[in-house]
Amino acid sequence: MNLVDQIQKDFLPKHLAIIMDGNGRWAKQKGKLRVFGHENGTKAVRRTIETCAELGIPNLTLYAFSTENWNRPKLEVEALMRLLVSSLRKELKQLVKNNIKLQAIGNLDSLPNKAKKELFEVVEKTKNNTQMTLTLALSYGSRAEIKNAVKEICNKVKNNIISIETIDESIINQHLYTQNLPDVDLLIRTSGEHRISNFLLWQIAYAELYFTDVLWPDFDKKDLYEALINYQNRERRFGKTSEQIN
Repeated sequence: MNLVDQIQKDFLPKHLAIIMDGNGRWAKQKGKLRVFGHENGTKAVRRTIETCAELGIPNLTLYAFSTENWNRPKLEVEALMRLLVSSLRKELKQLVKNNIKLQAIGNLDSLPNKAKKELFEVVEKTKNNTQMTLTLALSYGSRAEIKNAVKEICNKVKNNIISIETIDESIINQHLYTQNLPDVDLLIRTSGEHRISNFLLWQIAYAELYFTDVLWPDFDKKDLYEALINYQNRERRFGKTSEQIN
């Protein structure tokens, strides 16, 4: 039986998040500069988006650039920003064709003007698409996201817009970057690292975590299918016992 035939279409994650790791190591193994790995990583991004759309996964969030990534060598950061611009231009037609909505989360004001302009144009041109929501986490850090949410909520309490007594998980969700997305069901990290790296800390509270040694540029349909099959073979209890679930 083919791997894709083993996937239960009625038990797919509603929200899949991926930490795309290993571009630099992939390039180093081939005696190339790190940017070569990032360039080839865009092919894995395209494959993953297309596969999720084919399967019917409604929400895909990709960790594209963290707040900590600004500390990388200047030439690498500049190359990543150029790659972001060129990738957005190339993929716009496919996003429209496949009815995919693009959105971005993070400190977007910190992006270079050219990257910001290209990003907002693609977001605007795909805003009414309904097949899938593709979210790029750019200049993103979960602690900063939560800190900003706390500040906004405190300010609303101070100005009597909301009361302390009404603050619950729903209120907090409304003040996160991901307010229009469901909680993450499955988080995948490539390259053999077993860390969350400040990604969607609130949103992955009950997510299933899947780690693979495959470096991101090599991540293909087969690898995604294997992750989904592994996810579907797990028992998600959300704090309950197996007996309660069954």
